[in-house]
Amino acid sequence: MGVVWRAFDQLLHREVALKELTLTGEAAAVRRRVLREARMAAGLSHPNIVTVHDLIEESGRLWIVMEYLDGLSLHQLLSQVGTLPAQSVAGIGRHLLAALRNAHRSSVLHRDVKPANVMLTGDRVVLTDFGIATADSGTATATTSRGLRGTPAFMAPERLYGGAATKEADMWSFGATLYSAVEGTPPFPGKDAPTVVAMVQSGSYPPPRRAGALRPVIEGLLRSDPARRLTQEQAAILLADLRPSYPAAI
Repeated sequence: MGVVWRAFDQLLHREVALKELTLTGEAAAVRRRVLREARMAAGLSHPNIVTVHDLIEESGRLWIVMEYLDGLSLHQLLSQVGTLPAQSVAGIGRHLLAALRNAHRSSVLHRDVKPANVMLTGDRVVLTDFGIATADSGTATATTSRGLRGTPAFMAPERLYGGAATKEADMWSFGATLYSAVEGTPPFPGKDAPTVVAMVQSGSYPPPRRAGALRPVIEGLLRSDPARRLTQEQAAILLADLRPSYPAAI
């Protein structure tokens, strides 16, 4: 995830989150991509997307100034409670999907949708780290044998085979996030990155038994073939039909 500090903007008198991207040793092309995508992410404006206030590059170090979110990540919440009710997960999913649709309309991909990048604060569900998540290093991410950097348990099969990041790949990661929230574990858990990669590529995962009416959404998003995966429009219709209840039912 890189390093994040809680800071205070003395000029505008507001709390902010200050994140340093760890790009030491990265190739110049990677640095240029990160800068480009961070700038694109800074142009997004949506209640379900973290606001990027500024981008600072100094002495070879890259800093992102973001809105400070006082709450828990979905990963932290699941660590505390284990699982969430299907209707609450549907509510969280509706907000996340709104964030992805807004970003994709601006040609911004996320590349690392997962519970750790979902913040829950008050009645807001906020997706963080747009376009920059896979540029960071840390224990939550890994580099596969094909050189892809990300979180294997939440990476679409086609990406693990070396395919490009796409809207459809983001949707698969979205489905894996919903599965984790309702089942308490990723669809493809494993002790190490190679094991997880092999499991994801196999396409076989335990059915989401706690998902109830959310099951068709999750299974539709986790289809191995991107062409058969639920589209954003299809997922939005199915989620709306579930009468999502976040945050009241948590």
